[in-house]
Amino acid sequence: MLPVQRITLPADLRGVTPGELTPQLLRAVKPYGWLHHLAADAYHALRAQAFMDDVKPFKPTSAGDTYRSLAMQRAGFLARYQKQPIAGASTRTWNGEVWYLQKGYAPMAAPGSSNHNLGIAVDIWTASGKRLEWMLENCKRFGWSWEIQSEPWHIRYVAGDEVPPAVKRWKEANG
Repeated sequence: MLPVQRITLPADLRGVTPGELTPQLLRAVKPYGWLHHLAADAYHALRAQAFMDDVKPFKPTSAGDTYRSLAMQRAGFLARYQKQPIAGASTRTWNGEVWYLQKGYAPMAAPGSSNHNLGIAVDIWTASGKRLEWMLENCKRFGWSWEIQSEPWHIRYVAGDEVPPAVKRWKEANG
């Protein structure tokens, strides 16, 4: 397994409230969704390389699997978790209370604590087989890392303001 890399936040994200990013900090990504502008460049460069290497499609699982507002994160969290204890269930703490993951749902971060709330995380559609192998070989050079090894689809931008050379080359070629 790859070691978890520490996130270096872009300077313009320091001190912002997760899930309440201003439109100036965000940029649309293809085919849908939004990311912090530096993460968006890194994602587009990664996606372009994937297409050149015939790893298609390469996209987020949904628009909600890029930047999530606080309201989106809260709605997803409340749909998956409950306060009533469930034996053996995964738990999260939110607002000082323990919440239990309902059977059949994938875990989700508590509102305000997800990297999606900062626009620096994207869940990649069907990150398995050839696509996952390609991602393992290429994500790092575009500034991406895995936060949770058990979720190979969930990548996060870790390069901060230090734009990786592969992203700089993509930007130069794509104006």
